[in-house]
Amino acid sequence: MKKIFQVGAGLVGKTMALDLSKNHELHLCDTNLNLLKKIKSENNSIHTYQIDVQNKEVFTAWIANADIVLLAVPGFLGYEALKLIIECGKNVVDISFSPENVLTLNELAVKNNVCAVVDAGVAPGIPNFMLGYWNSKMLINAFDYFVGGLPKNPKPPYNYKAPFSPIDVIEEYTRPARMMINSKIETKPALSEIEKINIIDVGELEAFNTDGLRSLLITMSHIPNMKEKTLRYPGHASLIQSIINKDNFEDRIKSLLLDWKLEEDEPEFTVLDINIYGNEKNIHYHLYDEIDFLSNSSSMARTTGFTATATVNMLLENLWIENGVSAPEMVGSNEKCYNLL
Repeated sequence: MKKIFQVGAGLVGKTMALDLSKNHELHLCDTNLNLLKKIKSENNSIHTYQIDVQNKEVFTAWIANADIVLLAVPGFLGYEALKLIIECGKNVVDISFSPENVLTLNELAVKNNVCAVVDAGVAPGIPNFMLGYWNSKMLINAFDYFVGGLPKNPKPPYNYKAPFSPIDVIEEYTRPARMMINSKIETKPALSEIEKINIIDVGELEAFNTDGLRSLLITMSHIPNMKEKTLRYPGHASLIQSIINKDNFEDRIKSLLLDWKLEEDEPEFTVLDINIYGNEKNIHYHLYDEIDFLSNSSSMARTTGFTATATVNMLLENLWIENGVSAPEMVGSNEKCYNLL
């Protein structure tokens, strides 16, 4: 039985911990003792620890016996935590989606004989795996995907609840969006180019630019056109734009974090549409998932969490053994990894 050390016990962290603990020895840390107690009450075999990843001495001592580390902290903590884990010589799967370019840690990972897979969530994550697989099979001319996690019963004015860290949602709305247009990287404001789109299983939503391509702009730069857009209920983007443009945006963030808190039993769904346009054929993937009331796990926790735990198993089963920092599109080029996911 392998020893998995997981960092983060939030909305997605709980689902991952309960999944991995079915077949592995799971050690889980977080700063929030209440979250840890709640997860342990659902599976007493999980070893829990109240540890701050920013306390380097304590954290490095804690992961010393890990076979693999699963990193699930808010984005602003992600890069330094990932770097520390690599310096400790531990294989790692990361879903913190930090704003920094984590591929810059590749040389460090190779030096420390570490296999690190980053951005292994629902999106970025699943679209990358799929694109990586089809890129190994045919010439691709264009790629795009649309993704959103939303409440089933939207309430004005925002018509939104955050199914993952609300701080990371704010980051998503303010970080400039990069895309590939005619083989050149272009940067546009987040929330820009709003368009109405009909989504299977949902109906009409709006899509707008966000910075979701990340590593694909480097690893798949041979594809001339690529874009990613976030999905919300109509009117949401314009409302957020008006708030961001006001002087008191920093103060409003605090209230947004409270307004957007998703309750555990609140009905919600995740939808993901992926389009791959090849010279031989076009590929379309459609994912739709809702909260599972039996396990009390949100769709975002399931689609993100199970992608991450599948990736952990890829490494534990030696399906992916490349030292260095690997984006999921690199892992997806391995057919066995693609099939496992």
